[in-house]
Amino acid sequence: MGSLGMPELIVILIIALIVFGAGKLPQIGENLGKAIRNFKSATTEREKIDVTPKKPDEISGGSKQ
Repeated sequence: MGSLGMPELIVILIIALIVFGAGKLPQIGENLGKAIRNFKSATTEREKIDVTPKKPDEISGGSKQ
């Protein structure tokens, strides 16, 4: 599979305009950009995971009557 050239991108854009309309395309592009940005940050950042065991009263909500 090769890369997409200019003619292929134009055809895809025309199909997107027909399917979604001109008003929805900016919103779709914004959401797609946010999704890609979140995916990249999730794959590059290492979050600390809390692996300490919880006490039984923390699990049940902590309200004993």
